Amino acid sequence: MSVLMIVLKVLLVLTSIFLVLTILMHKGKGGGLSDMFGGGLSSSASSSGVAERNLQRITIGTLVLWTVVIVAIGILQKFI
Repeated sequence: MSVLMIVLKVLLVLTSIFLVLTILMHKGKGGGLSDMFGGGLSSSASSSGVAERNLQRITIGTLVLWTVVIVAIGILQKFI
């Protein structure tokens, strides 16, 4: 297995974990899984609008990187 493939797979694992964590950090809108993970308790300590927007940008950036890594792994597996 090439070094590039190993690096991409490690990057895939790291971005997957980071993506899950950033999604779980978002403020819940009430009901559903967000309340089960403690989202109902955050109403008194809700994050500001700026923090939520920055978290949204970080999440989207991580999602784009995650998608690029998956496509790169697929392309490398097809041609190697």
